[in-house]
Amino acid sequence: MNNEGVLFDLYDVILDRKINPIEGSYTNYLFEKGLDKILKKFGEESIEVIIAAKDSNPEEVTSEICDLMYHLLVLMAENNVTMEMVFSELSERRKKLGNKKAERKEIEKL
Repeated sequence: MNNEGVLFDLYDVILDRKINPIEGSYTNYLFEKGLDKILKKFGEESIEVIIAAKDSNPEEVTSEICDLMYHLLVLMAENNVTMEMVFSELSERRKKLGNKKAERKEIEKL
């Protein structure tokens, strides 16, 4: 299985848990708790990636990125965002290589 296939496979498993819950499944737990819990976990994992990266530990960074990607896929499933949608958008953005963005304004509100 290629690298992209692993992501599609994991996403399919997550979608299956959403449609066919399995008691005791962590994925099922996240869907039961809803968007706020999913967002909280995604935020926590994001911070853990940052901390691992600051510690310059490639194994820990890899582990935390995997956790983050899993929670991102759960967030995608919760919001009905498909892998095809994401890859299509990435493909379109890839065509804009070298397209420098303007200065961004500071975030005032979340």
